[in-house]
Amino acid sequence: MTPFTLSQAPLTPETHRTVLQDASAGAYACFEGWVRDHNEGRAVIRLEYEAFEALANLEGARIVQEAITRYGVRAACVHRVGSLEIGDLAVWVGVSAPHRGPAFDACRYIIDEVKHRVPIWKKEHYLDGDSGWVNCEHCAAHARHAHSPG
Repeated sequence: MTPFTLSQAPLTPETHRTVLQDASAGAYACFEGWVRDHNEGRAVIRLEYEAFEALANLEGARIVQEAITRYGVRAACVHRVGSLEIGDLAVWVGVSAPHRGPAFDACRYIIDEVKHRVPIWKKEHYLDGDSGWVNCEHCAAHARHAHSPG
């Protein structure tokens, strides 16, 4: 099982989920991030994701391994790159665990850390013809506070 991958192709959660099945797992949690039609009051018509692939794969795998070690789970994450339309699945995180608490916690940890640490950039294309690169400061701030020791 590859802990983190980038994909040009549409994501199929059912396929990814099967690699997490384990007879000792009583829980499965996932997160699916979809392309929505708006952001910060602007109508969005499509997105583009770009990544520094070598570093993204390395840091993404590190994050998933941290979750596996910290929460005692099985986990994987796949993030799209390229052009995506409204409703497309942009990112999938899956976690299986003996119990639901660690599954939920690990899933949240992975998506928050991926948004904060992995070099993937999002460009939004707007209905008015404009476009712009978006930085998820809110997600990054949450990840720094929610997962810091203390």
